[in-house]
Amino acid sequence: MPRILYIDDDEGLRRLTRRALARRGYELTTAGSADEGLALLQKDRFDLVAIDHYMPGKTGLDALPLINALPSPPPVVYVTGSEESSIAVAALKAGARDYVVKTVGEEFFDLLASSFATTLEHQRLVAAQHEAEHALKASNERLTALLREANHRVANSLQIVSSFIQMQANAVEAEEAKIALKDTQQRVYAIGQVHRRLYTSQDINSVEMGDYLSALTAGLEETWSSETAARRVHLTTDGLRLTTDQAVSLGVVVNELVSNACKYAYGEEEDGDIRVDLTTLPGGFRLSVEDDGKGFNGAAAPTGTGLGTKLVTAMARSLNAEISYEGGPPTRILLVKTA
Repeated sequence: MPRILYIDDDEGLRRLTRRALARRGYELTTAGSADEGLALLQKDRFDLVAIDHYMPGKTGLDALPLINALPSPPPVVYVTGSEESSIAVAALKAGARDYVVKTVGEEFFDLLASSFATTLEHQRLVAAQHEAEHALKASNERLTALLREANHRVANSLQIVSSFIQMQANAVEAEEAKIALKDTQQRVYAIGQVHRRLYTSQDINSVEMGDYLSALTAGLEETWSSETAARRVHLTTDGLRLTTDQAVSLGVVVNELVSNACKYAYGEEEDGDIRVDLTTLPGGFRLSVEDDGKGFNGAAAPTGTGLGTKLVTAMARSLNAEISYEGGPPTRILLVKTA
């Protein structure tokens, strides 16, 4: 049974109201003043407060902010006279949930019981909404933690795979096999960097491409530079964020294009620069990879195995992007995705 605190200075009306509302399913505790009611609220828990406007000492409007300032304030139904609509409006603005006009007879008790039912139902729905929102937030936090942990494990596993590939590359003697294994290792690294960023970022749904490509191109510089020839990769981006799948696809494209430029654009003992530019477009982006080397025609037969070209084509298709080649020098390869 809902517990109601009814505050009114009229002792006779308090007694009648308590009896009438008990017949309608409500347990009423009564108080004869705002101060008495506030003291009861501080000691006990009530599901609802009904308070009259005119009382000695504090009026109902004086008491409303004090009730709402309690740690867990119950909803308030305000009781006013028939000619006091302005007071009712003021009470609603001050935080009352509903108001009832005081009349003579059973009609008043029916109105009061109806207001109690409506207010308590509204309170129940609000509490249920808050509980559902809290449960959803807790569930999202658990899922986020699990996903972050999964990305951590994937990144670590890919690092182990990369180490195995490095060991295999050190064990073989054929230069062609070494290059193929180095290519594979760099592809694993490109994918692993995406997962590494996902588990270290607050946003687990997208990847900031500037940070990701910065780490990726730094790794490519180190991989393809030698004691006799440096490869310098210059990156410019504008803060583009992509979903995980898109980031992986674009990362593979950058890895393949920059690796090919490092391997084939310049001579073995020739320093070389590669410029990577990623720009946001309406509904998409534009990637440019450019070098000053010997030139390249996208229609020509591949210098190596051709796997890199196939990967770039497949990733461009997965991104719904168009790829084009400008032979050079400078050689420029463009990947453009639009809405």
